[in-house]
Amino acid sequence: MALIITDDCINCDVCEPECPNDAIYMGAEIYEINPDKCTECVGHFDEPQCQQVCPVSCIPFHPEHRETKDQLFAKFERLQAAKA
Repeated sequence: MALIITDDCINCDVCEPECPNDAIYMGAEIYEINPDKCTECVGHFDEPQCQQVCPVSCIPFHPEHRETKDQLFAKFERLQAAKA
């Protein structure tokens, strides 16, 4: 499952550089997460790094993008192959 940034975002800019997949970007008003790139940091870290650094805890799991760890790892592998 991908993550989502809620309206509680204060645009503090700490989450974007922590994302190893470049899934976080500035949206129209707040930061957003591209679910096609979000692996919840599977393949990189044990925990989602954006959640770890968010000072207002506004990055929950996205209920509409549920994925297993195996699916997230497969997405990680696809993203890494695309970078090569």
